[in-house]
Amino acid sequence: MQQITDIFKIQDLKKRIFFVLGALAVYRLGATIPIPGINTAALQAIFESQKGSLLGFLDIFSGGALGRFSIFSMGVMPYINASIIMSLVQGAHVFPILDRLQKEGESGRKKITQFTRVFTLFLAAFQSLGLTIAMTKMSAGGGPQIVTNPTMGFYFVTVLTLVTGTMFVMWLGEQITERGIGNGISLIIFAGIVGALPSAVMGMIKLIQIDEISLLSGILIFAMVVAIIAFVIWVETAQRKIPVQYAQRMVGRKMYGGASTFLPLKVDQSGVIAVIFAVSLLSVPYTIGSFNPGAPWAQKLMSMMNHSSILYQLFYVALIIFFCYFYNSVSINPKDLAENMKKWGGFIPGMRPGEPTAQHIEWVLNRITLGGALFVSLIAVLPDYLRAKFNVPFYFGGTSLLIVVGVALDTIAQTEAHLVMRNYEGFYKNSRIKGRWFNVGS
Repeated sequence: MQQITDIFKIQDLKKRIFFVLGALAVYRLGATIPIPGINTAALQAIFESQKGSLLGFLDIFSGGALGRFSIFSMGVMPYINASIIMSLVQGAHVFPILDRLQKEGESGRKKITQFTRVFTLFLAAFQSLGLTIAMTKMSAGGGPQIVTNPTMGFYFVTVLTLVTGTMFVMWLGEQITERGIGNGISLIIFAGIVGALPSAVMGMIKLIQIDEISLLSGILIFAMVVAIIAFVIWVETAQRKIPVQYAQRMVGRKMYGGASTFLPLKVDQSGVIAVIFAVSLLSVPYTIGSFNPGAPWAQKLMSMMNHSSILYQLFYVALIIFFCYFYNSVSINPKDLAENMKKWGGFIPGMRPGEPTAQHIEWVLNRITLGGALFVSLIAVLPDYLRAKFNVPFYFGGTSLLIVVGVALDTIAQTEAHLVMRNYEGFYKNSRIKGRWFNVGS
């Protein structure tokens, strides 16, 4: 409790936390405002029947905004997709101008961010048009249509509203990152998932009351969720410590060095980034199919990407593993680590400085990344098994837990850094929570 009290003793930290809470409240308010001209009863009936599909999964990911067809229905998906494409293009060195901007430091990073924003605008327009067309062609079991009067004016206003909502949410996330605590985009996704927690708990209680699930099964499911959370925290904070020895060196008349330390490498360095990127890319086939949902190719695509299909799960796992390795290749450079270690007189016992050290770091990194990626993949596909085996709401477990726990750990780590920087104790006296300081799209 003392650490919680210390947070509100620091004016700057207190302002940042209140700013985050205010910004998230604005986002949740916008997620409840539906677009005019929508038959809300038909819309709710469709999403109720699509709980186990990709559409229901995307609704959970958007915090229920998609299920209401609100002004924030697109959420941050277009921005994340734009960030992924920009990162892949930079990593592949396709455009020389991006390589030059990367070498210009902060000014170059700002220009790349501007390119990402413009690209987000185009993707948001494309995805919004696809979503609007899909909504106009949907009906609740052959009953009333979702859109009562799909005129050209409706298309124009809806697409414009969805694009504006996406750009506003993107701006809101950037403001949270700059003026608040934690990563804004991740916190917006976190708020959407957590916002559905009360209804998910009530749904579980209702299933127990109507004997769809026995009380014992409910207790076992709750215990399983707690165990998964504990396991996620354990893996998310796990590190592989490579011992490093610094040789003694003379600087003037003083002797420096001779200390032993270690190089910490996180088992799951990417954290929620890989999961968020994978989920965002999985929305692309749905967007493409939504332009003509009645066509045979679109129906085949939708069936192939069904959330419970084996093909979907394999594709999802492959994307998570790919982005775990991709994030590490972007964020950690073994050659730079080896060169900096050599420059300061450090070496790994049993390894020659320079290239052999870099190869050893890369060898260790690749192996622990595989373990972390397989763990994340296992947790991500767990909800389907739970739903099929125990008939539990999709909300529990898996992707939702990974995002909630990962974002919470990162935010706590940054809050703790502010406390320690101002000579206050962290949340744990004898240890520090190691988070990731990342910025999607940078």
